[in-house]
Amino acid sequence: MHKFRSLLPAVLFTMAYALVSLSVTNSYYQLVLTLVPVWAVFGLSWNLLSGYTGLISFGHAAFFGIGAYTTALGQIYFDLSPWLLIPVAAMLGGIAGLLIGFPTFRLQGHYFALAMLAYPLAILYVFEWLGFQEVTLPMKRDAPIAYMQFGDPRIYTLLALTIMLATIVLTRIIEQSRFGMALLAIKQNEAAAEAAGINTLAWKLRAITLSGAIAAAIGAFYAQVLLVVTPQSVFGMLVSAQALTVAMFGGVGTVWGPVIGSVILIPLAETLHAEAGARFPGIQGVIFGFAIICVILVAPEGLFWKLRDLLRKRFARATTTEVTAAPHTEQPGTAIVTPLPVARKRATSEVVLEVRNLSRSFGGLKAVQNVSFKLHKNEILGIIGPNGAGKTTLFNLLNGFLRPDQGEVLIDGRNMSGERPHTICEAGIGRTFQVMRPFLRMSILDNVVVGAYVRAKTEDEARKLAADAVARVGLSDVADRVAGELSTKELRLMELARALAGQPRILLLDETLAGLGHGEADEVVAVIQQLARDGITIAIIEHTMQAMVRLVDSFVVLDHGAVITEGEPEVVTRDNRVIEAYLGKKWVAHAPH
Repeated sequence: MHKFRSLLPAVLFTMAYALVSLSVTNSYYQLVLTLVPVWAVFGLSWNLLSGYTGLISFGHAAFFGIGAYTTALGQIYFDLSPWLLIPVAAMLGGIAGLLIGFPTFRLQGHYFALAMLAYPLAILYVFEWLGFQEVTLPMKRDAPIAYMQFGDPRIYTLLALTIMLATIVLTRIIEQSRFGMALLAIKQNEAAAEAAGINTLAWKLRAITLSGAIAAAIGAFYAQVLLVVTPQSVFGMLVSAQALTVAMFGGVGTVWGPVIGSVILIPLAETLHAEAGARFPGIQGVIFGFAIICVILVAPEGLFWKLRDLLRKRFARATTTEVTAAPHTEQPGTAIVTPLPVARKRATSEVVLEVRNLSRSFGGLKAVQNVSFKLHKNEILGIIGPNGAGKTTLFNLLNGFLRPDQGEVLIDGRNMSGERPHTICEAGIGRTFQVMRPFLRMSILDNVVVGAYVRAKTEDEARKLAADAVARVGLSDVADRVAGELSTKELRLMELARALAGQPRILLLDETLAGLGHGEADEVVAVIQQLARDGITIAIIEHTMQAMVRLVDSFVVLDHGAVITEGEPEVVTRDNRVIEAYLGKKWVAHAPH
């Protein structure tokens, strides 16, 4: 029922727009009214890839043009109806998306954007070379409806609105599914998404395939509306720029962004082009360029998010005023928990993770040198050493963010070295990060749901696993809060919950206490102790030695990328090599006994 209610504004907007269009009789204004939903759909197709994954595409005209020429050439050479050709165009656009995405997703940032720009330009020159500089669709006076040729231009507007509404519904369904959550996680932190078990390449390929299909379908319809297709009008740079601009102006990563951008920018650009295009050639490009500058300066994420954030801040201030006026009461869950030795499952002889002669160099720097150790079931292993000793690099080797130059990482006896992070997560290894990697625009619960997808087969199961993980770290009361509003302690616990939601057998905790005050650190340590009592095997990197010696069963000590010693805390902390390399002589005087 909630999903249907969320679509109500889109349905009402479409109906209102349709009523307005039916009252317009001027053919030019009717064309402009048709172009608004056309470019909204094209913006939604761009948004499905770039808005939700953060990978900016300058090449969506490739899909748009493929769709337009499919309709034109299909009618000219095969006498096929556009009712059939539009679905064919969508299929070809999806295939093109898959073929383009597979090699191009190996690039990141501006390299990806520039690579995408090359595709429509290349196709443009190919079509010009083939002699398709201007293709006019044949008029079908005998069966105009079968060939989507209507005497009343308002019918085109109604069809465009129908396509727009269908695209909005599809996008909303994706937003609220595993698909959309995976894309948003990739956008906000791809490394964290991969570590949480999301196959980022597979989801990005699905996104560009569907995005290409939608762009090609609306390109096919666009050709039918104008009845004339040229390479520059469907493959040109301005075409890709319009998709990008309407989405960025209205707001990326939301269904309303491209719609808002199209409603404002398309009528403005078309009107100025009609009135001043002869005196100022390229006025449309100027309008879109000016719109991008305004967005960058005033609302970097677009009008939708700017207005939403302003409303949330106003609501938050009103709520704060009410809370301040109310009598002060003690809040539950704020007591400091002092970590104490607790009874838990003892480490067994079963080896769940074994590292053999692991090495990794960066140029001449040997970050990890022939590191070997074993992690036993139910053990808490502390990995310590001075800054630059190679601890985080070691973790990145263990869970697939780096490939080792040599050596093996065996999980339950199976060599997993060099596997991608999502594969290692599937094998039962969860991970937190030294520098926190939250999905800032998601709630705590949604952040943790992303981590649950690696085990959950359904959305309901993912929600249940996430709720359980949130409860285990003590964040149930604030599960609906947005991650961008959380304290450092809450973010640390949320990351821990996200790792737990995938039901790992082994947790890799990278400086989980970093940035916490003494009382906050005690609370987080208490959560880790509870996880240990529950039988989870843990490897932890941490500089807070007072807590570590009470928490871990054994230490591995690194210095300059190599293991200098390993053993129980009482032995390791009195080793002269460890004291000299890491602890310092003051430790001996103040060490816990």
